[in-house]
Amino acid sequence: MNGTGPLDLVLWGILPYTVLVTAVGGLVWRYRYDRFGWTTRSSELYESRLLRIGSPLFHAGLLFVVLGHVVGLLVPEGWTRALGVSDALYHVTALGLGLVAGVCTLGGIALLIWRRRTTGPVFSATTRNDKLMYLVLVLAILTGLGMTAYFAGVELAGGHTQDYRRTVSPWFRSIWILQPDVAAMAAAEAPYKLHALTGLALFALLPFTRLVHAFSAPVGYLFRPYVVYRTRDRHTAGAGRSERSTRRGW
Repeated sequence: MNGTGPLDLVLWGILPYTVLVTAVGGLVWRYRYDRFGWTTRSSELYESRLLRIGSPLFHAGLLFVVLGHVVGLLVPEGWTRALGVSDALYHVTALGLGLVAGVCTLGGIALLIWRRRTTGPVFSATTRNDKLMYLVLVLAILTGLGMTAYFAGVELAGGHTQDYRRTVSPWFRSIWILQPDVAAMAAAEAPYKLHALTGLALFALLPFTRLVHAFSAPVGYLFRPYVVYRTRDRHTAGAGRSERSTRRGW
């Protein structure tokens, strides 16, 4: 841990595990004691026009943001080079797709917040946890999008920026093997550190807000039996039996 101080140790060596324990413990607690609260608390009944635009825009953009983070943080640069992807192509693709995904995510969440603030019944159903969650979520999006836009501008101007795959990515992967590379993250530029801190704050809040629905998937729906609908037939004969034969199954 050469070149690191006590603050770096706390932020990049201790805080990630504190957040991880909080997130996992919060999910377990909520699943055991608040199953009926494990929901998005949908407000579609109050207003649906803006929701039909903002929600798909936000979720689609967020999906690509998450995929971009998975590739950038978990895939070492040596692997992408082995696949024939040059560093220049990787950065151009990452910056381009990151900007598009970030703008979609920010536009979607802005529309959802506008809807929540201007629609009376929706605003009345907004809790303090919701407000805190929206604040941290927007900060995470803004820091990520602002960082991407800044580095894209530097690259277009012919300058060079720090490669996060040599600082942030090694630190992130080292957390999961219980050997946090504090020095790698300490060497990262300030925008990366700010974005990482907002991300940690978001994960710490996740189990206690409506964002918990991100861990819900209707897997059982794929395996449940199909529903058979039966109608009362007006054409009956004898003891109420239908004159027409009905098809079974699909």
